[in-house]
Amino acid sequence: MREAWIIDAVRTPRGKGKKGTPEKPGGSLSETHPQELLATCLRALAERNPIQVKDVEDVVMGCVSQAGEQGACIARNAVLLAQWPHEVSAVTLNRFCGSGLQGVNFALMGVLSGQQELAVGGGVESMSRQPMGSDGAGLDGHSPGLLALHPFVPQGISADLIATLEGFGREAVDAFALNSQRKAGEAMAAGRFDNSVLPVKDVSGKVVLDRDEFPRPQTTAEGLAALNASFVELGAHAPNDDGETFDQMALRIYPHAGKIDHVHHAGNSSGIVDGAAAVLIASNDYAQAHGLKPRARVRSVATVGSEPVIMLTAPTPASRKALQKAGMDVEDIDLWEINEAFAVVPMKTMRDLEVDPEKVNVNGGAIALGHPIGATGAMLLGTALDELERRDQSTALVTLCIGGGMGIATVIERI
Repeated sequence: MREAWIIDAVRTPRGKGKKGTPEKPGGSLSETHPQELLATCLRALAERNPIQVKDVEDVVMGCVSQAGEQGACIARNAVLLAQWPHEVSAVTLNRFCGSGLQGVNFALMGVLSGQQELAVGGGVESMSRQPMGSDGAGLDGHSPGLLALHPFVPQGISADLIATLEGFGREAVDAFALNSQRKAGEAMAAGRFDNSVLPVKDVSGKVVLDRDEFPRPQTTAEGLAALNASFVELGAHAPNDDGETFDQMALRIYPHAGKIDHVHHAGNSSGIVDGAAAVLIASNDYAQAHGLKPRARVRSVATVGSEPVIMLTAPTPASRKALQKAGMDVEDIDLWEINEAFAVVPMKTMRDLEVDPEKVNVNGGAIALGHPIGATGAMLLGTALDELERRDQSTALVTLCIGGGMGIATVIERI
């Protein structure tokens, strides 16, 4: 039976996604070109594994803000920068926050289909150098016809709408965020990310960052409680001439919410960071013929669409679909990685699926570590695989919410 095997998974550290000024330095990766972040991962896959790089049939990379330094097919440019053979092709895709996992999943599909034997998937995002919206996207880019059908609102409004409908108050989302910081701090202190995290170097060969930069282990409940909710003013903003605010747009679709309780802020939402990740995938036949040691097999992949105003609820149906394809139940999964775009996303997903919280984001998530939007999904898969090996467990499910109302999920099983 043909299978797609995960041979290796690597990533850069996550650097704070802030551009420096003459008065204040930026994040440690803000001076590193995003092509170099991705090339760092590609070089490492070739160095860590006994592969003939010329055999890689495609490199599939996610990137959301495909403009400027991240434009012109950054996947191909990174292949060339890594000095891989010219014959190795590459493609860049955008499925918003699911892009990194989608890059992996497309590579997995290519191998499973029998059309490819060796492929690489992953993603990259330099949010300091190409901020969100630098590709010209946003509400202004929508056609009048689409806006008439769907009154799109910013994701923070959607997150607060979900919290309102689900009854998750400020204290609950802050408690989740504090736990994410605690778990990430413990994981870093114990070196649990060391197997996958690559040092990023400058042109002189000096290491500029070798560990995740964003976590704030000193975070306290009192400090979180003191932060102002981020989306109150945005919710009261009227983007169009008709005077309807973003909150009113959302409530037009969800009138039973009454009013939106704004509970999310910088401390319980995902962090803006830079980073890249790559996953090496081979068919079982190719791996066995070339002495590649597999770490895991893919059991299933899935994507779904969901209502685009509330937008962030699709990890639940995506996970259910992936589990059904794999012939598995929620209880069969040892570890879950549910992206912490906002605290309410994993909280709702856990409630919907009745997942044991002790199995979810056991080393913290994007609230503590950051969310380099085009790369996060591939990073989460590597994190889950490392932790399965550390715990000597078998199965993991990785899922992310996606802008515009989508979800993505992947189920892997250790070999």
